[in-house]
Amino acid sequence: MRNETARVRTIPKSGGWVAVLGALLILTASMTACDKPPPVKELVFYSWAEYVSQAAFDAFEREFGVKVILVTYQSSEEAVENIRADKPYDVVAVDSDYIPALVAERRLAEIDFRHVPNFKNISANFRDLATDPGNRHTVPCNYGTTGLLVRTDLIGNVVTRWADLWDPRYAGRIGLRAQPRELIAFTLLSLGYSLNSESPQELDAALERLLELKRSVVLLPPETESSVPRLLSGELAILHGWPEDYKVAHQANPAIAYLYPQEGTALWVDNYVIPTSSPRKQTAEALINFLLRPEIGAQLVNYSRIATANEAALPLIQPEIRDDPVIFPSIDLLRKSHFYAPLGPEGERLYADVWAQFMAAWP
Repeated sequence: MRNETARVRTIPKSGGWVAVLGALLILTASMTACDKPPPVKELVFYSWAEYVSQAAFDAFEREFGVKVILVTYQSSEEAVENIRADKPYDVVAVDSDYIPALVAERRLAEIDFRHVPNFKNISANFRDLATDPGNRHTVPCNYGTTGLLVRTDLIGNVVTRWADLWDPRYAGRIGLRAQPRELIAFTLLSLGYSLNSESPQELDAALERLLELKRSVVLLPPETESSVPRLLSGELAILHGWPEDYKVAHQANPAIAYLYPQEGTALWVDNYVIPTSSPRKQTAEALINFLLRPEIGAQLVNYSRIATANEAALPLIQPEIRDDPVIFPSIDLLRKSHFYAPLGPEGERLYADVWAQFMAAWP
């Protein structure tokens, strides 16, 4: 509101305090209209099902009078596809590696950080990443690893690598989530390649290896409640998954371990973004700012058991969650982890082709 401030300085002396007071009242009204989000009845929040608790949305509605409707997706690819289709979402949680392409396509709005002052709570380790220099379009929210949940009471501690998934001893007892980028990535790692490889030859080798694996695995949905019970029942002995799966599984059976394979683990970071198709951008920014409050950020972690980039929330997180090295990995492990890099257009095409051929060959 710099222009409005300049206008007050040019008020003529004639007219006295009445004129000055009138001008100040106009200025105050203008600033209030600028700082507060315009009246909106509801927002649509699009993310994984387990990311945000209804309690947080209810608290936002009580304070701002805006109802938040949660819409969920089952894969990052699905989320990106729907953003590109201009579905009516206001805030979306998106993996970092998809950000550059969405920005290049002008699918993401630039965030006005005057409306998101709580961005200061985000750890410096997650700011200004290569996927969005300067955080013009993103607010980092969650991060975590991808690993293997293993029933050590059934098969011992013999699984140490991604490559062990191809061991015939475990045929029929392995559960994989239907997540294209992750499955292709750990297959590349098992071959000694980069998990971000865009080499046609290396991706051909990964496809061939995935097709070998399909005879030994069960393909599962991403939701914890759909997949972990099959590990707990003993039907599966190995499950490709994430820390939130481990928390549920380990509580039910302490013999379940979370393994970081020797070839390296994948480190993912999710971000709040606002699609350019949203007509409620300022209110969406108010919601993001609300979710970045320390007490709300801690509530989200206590609910989801997923690590947060919100540094200010850490002291308020339940100690048994904050001190769990599976949920909040050590610095040494983070340094050894592999970040998913954005794929170029040709890389996206190659990965989509590998996944399509893998799924077409599924029995």
